Amino acid sequence: MTETIWLAVQALPPAEWLRDSMLAYLLVNATHIVGLGLLLGCILALDVRLLGGFASVPLASLAQFLSRMAAAGLLLAVASGVCLFMVNTPSYVQNNAFLAKLGLIAVALANVLFLRRRRHWALALREGRTNLPVRLHALLSLLLWPAAVVAGRWIGFI
Repeated sequence: MTETIWLAVQALPPAEWLRDSMLAYLLVNATHIVGLGLLLGCILALDVRLLGGFASVPLASLAQFLSRMAAAGLLLAVASGVCLFMVNTPSYVQNNAFLAKLGLIAVALANVLFLRRRRHWALALREGRTNLPVRLHALLSLLLWPAAVVAGRWIGFI
């Protein structure tokens, strides 16, 4: 039954269009890479600031800007990633690297959401300096997001 669902997704018109149009697939793939670059670049820069780098740059304004840009990158990467996934769903859902990528993204997003809901985040933004819990979240983020990218690159090698 599950395989039937994946085959149905793969048969949807957008998936067929991407399979039939080399240019469309190329542009969606490039969009995915741009989204990943925006996401990862902003997150890594913010994490470095949270860990003590760029201490002369005000944390509150930098965090607000980079968080919004990272969110835009995430939306771009997810939208284009769903399109790419639709092209060959049965293969992707059986690929351990793809599953690892999704798991790492889920944990990385949970890390961000958990940090943002803690009083330590608001305190760091108000005071302009980070505390240990915020730095631990930043360190975890520095590990998780690049690991998700590596897992994504690994998909084609399995």
